[in-house]
Amino acid sequence: MPEPQLVAWVFAGLTGVVIAFQLALAAGAPWGVCAMGGRFPGVFPPPMRVAAVVQAALLAAIAGVVLARAGLALPAWQAASAWLIWAVLVMTPAQEDRRP
Repeated sequence: MPEPQLVAWVFAGLTGVVIAFQLALAAGAPWGVCAMGGRFPGVFPPPMRVAAVVQAALLAAIAGVVLARAGLALPAWQAASAWLIWAVLVMTPAQEDRRP
């Protein structure tokens, strides 16, 4: 398997883990301390559960764009993936350590 395709599968797999976490939060898992900076420890309130579903959907679309760009899935997205991949890049920046 060529390296770009392997990287796309790894990205999609890791994104799938985050999607599962978001859906678990939406379903009532008491992991709020691990999300949103711990602002809602325990079970998310209803508006945050909706936000978790929206985030899961957005992450699924991002993974779909990456897989389409690598030619691995969603052939209908292949043409649009040439410019959508730039939106993915903007939405998934590298994390900085902002500790003092």
